[in-house]
Amino acid sequence: MSESRELSALAEQIIQYQKRHDQTDNELAFSSHVSVEHIHAIKAMEMTPPEDDVKRIQAYIQGK
Repeated sequence: MSESRELSALAEQIIQYQKRHDQTDNELAFSSHVSVEHIHAIKAMEMTPPEDDVKRIQAYIQGK
């Protein structure tokens, strides 16, 4: 049986941004100042990201 989960809003934002800008996890991590391990874990929904990571990722995605 495969378990179906919906992506978190942040994971979905990251994935859509990366698709639009042809950006890897490493590039996103470097540019947003969030560790690549956290980017991987957020996208895989293996962790609840710290608020600081959320703010940094969203600020980067929104171009702030």
